[in-house]
Amino acid sequence: MTGDTIDGLVNFRDTGGTTLKDGGRTRSGVLYRAAALNALTETGLTQLAESPIGVIADFRTPVEQQMAPDLLPATRPFHRVSLALLEGALPQPAAGADGVVAPEAFARVLDDLPSLGELYTTMLTHGAATFADLARLVAASTDDEPSAVIVHCTAGKDRTGVAVALMLDAAGADREEIVADYAQSQENLAGAWAEGMLQLVASFGVPLTPELRTLVTGTPPAAIRTAFAWIDENGGAAEYLTSGGLTADELAALRARLRG
Repeated sequence: MTGDTIDGLVNFRDTGGTTLKDGGRTRSGVLYRAAALNALTETGLTQLAESPIGVIADFRTPVEQQMAPDLLPATRPFHRVSLALLEGALPQPAAGADGVVAPEAFARVLDDLPSLGELYTTMLTHGAATFADLARLVAASTDDEPSAVIVHCTAGKDRTGVAVALMLDAAGADREEIVADYAQSQENLAGAWAEGMLQLVASFGVPLTPELRTLVTGTPPAAIRTAFAWIDENGGAAEYLTSGGLTADELAALRARLRG
């Protein structure tokens, strides 16, 4: 099992140790979560290579991936899987004829952005097959070789947060602990990462309203609770994943891997 940190990797953690509703805890060394893997140091690359992680599940769009490519160790192979989800990506307004994005164009896009809770329900409405693909990767991992899954997007809070909530809920984890894990991202991102992202948005001349700050760097518990309400209204996490194509055997394997 890897340590609590990987140098240069923001918002990283193992989902193991989450309390299960019927007793016990989720297994460590199976499913990890993080922000983008684009700033690992040499020490971080060594730590990643020595970890049980072997599968990189990336929710970012191709544009996001090109802007900040993952850095991976060259000392052993990693299986990279693109699971692009548009919802949760930083919007890319169209450039003008001169190739420059006008500040008002970016402002118009941001004016139309939903709240985090609305973003998550839209993500769930369209993303069942993508989330089922992630569940399938976790279900197929083994202890015999480095095949644990790390799932990430850009910040590791929205697409990744909803995905991890689904995986843990399907495994029978305690809801309040899932909510607490989701909320932890705001603290993990605070400081240099959050300020850098907010400065990027501000550079387009967009006012940094409290709502926009929350959208870019926040993880209020109410947002993931909104996602859970939608999941419950649609049959629960297990039913949702099967609607995306996960088979009964794959669901059982997912639960077995996460529950230990």
